[in-house]
Amino acid sequence: MDSLALFCTAALLAGGIYWFVCILGSAEQKGKRGVDLSGGSISAEKVQDKYKQYWSFFRRPKEIETAEKVPDFVDTFYNLVTDIYEWGWGQSFHFSPAVPGKSHRDATRLHEEMAVDLIDVKAGDRILDVGCGVGGPMRAIAAHSRANVVGITINEYQVNRARLHNRKAGLDSLCEVVCGNFLQMPFDDNSFDGAYSIEATCHAPKLEEVYAEIFRVLKPGSMYVSYEWVTTDKFKAEDPEHVDVIQGIERGDALPGLRSYSDIAATARKVGFEVVREKDLAKPPAMPWWTRLKMGRIAYWRNHILIMIFAALGIAPKGTVDVHEMLFNTADYLTRGGESGIFTPMHMILCRKPESSEHD
Repeated sequence: MDSLALFCTAALLAGGIYWFVCILGSAEQKGKRGVDLSGGSISAEKVQDKYKQYWSFFRRPKEIETAEKVPDFVDTFYNLVTDIYEWGWGQSFHFSPAVPGKSHRDATRLHEEMAVDLIDVKAGDRILDVGCGVGGPMRAIAAHSRANVVGITINEYQVNRARLHNRKAGLDSLCEVVCGNFLQMPFDDNSFDGAYSIEATCHAPKLEEVYAEIFRVLKPGSMYVSYEWVTTDKFKAEDPEHVDVIQGIERGDALPGLRSYSDIAATARKVGFEVVREKDLAKPPAMPWWTRLKMGRIAYWRNHILIMIFAALGIAPKGTVDVHEMLFNTADYLTRGGESGIFTPMHMILCRKPESSEHD
């Protein structure tokens, strides 16, 4: 009887561990295992120091606003978070409205396909992904449109991850990835048939600079669409709660400073674009984009326990626990921003480069 009880206890324990590790969590299969978490291009012994360096930017806010400081700031952030994002979120580092009856993965893909549909490109066209990350949107867009997609990201580790995923997906003939700063892109003038950015230009210290670069590389008559992170008309700068939420989002997502929705179209026009359409894609009847964050709280604690174990065993670098905790706290700020309506990550602006202009 004692042996039977011991066997049953061991079986229950084994089943519980299997459920905890293999089943509980978000729905996607990430392509990145928890035991392979790293600090990107940062050596394992320096991850904790780099995390502290990242937070030091916020103790010197004037440096965040200095253009030459921002690339290192953003590069450090994505070295720290890329593996955790892939493991816990997937290969598309952005939000999308929830779609009834659709999985998070399908809702994400539809949101990405809409971007390329808006810029009206055809198979064989050469289009630009501004801030491509590890290339989740790029692959969805290339498969959907059969356009040739060139992505640019400042983070070398993300370039390598994107190229690996492109090969695995059989899309490397359609997808090219370049390491570079989207404020100074290594592309010729008038060389792209279209462009898009999905929640990426928020990392630019001045939106005008990145919009001007996109304008430069687009062919006359071509379209550009962006999903922007902005504060909405509900945001009140005199409300301490609102300010706390927005600053929390900025600290946890490597943002030099969130812009107001009212600045986006004006900036696009300033660099020469015609604004075709502007809309907050998060507004009703769209389903809330932040529900995925709320639903992921249990998965967070499961993942956090695993990261603590991996770090204690030396499998994950020291500092990974701190980075993961930062991301969880940021998820709370994002949720509060979404629920209160003061923040949206999907203010869509659709622009056209005129056939001829004084900016040419």
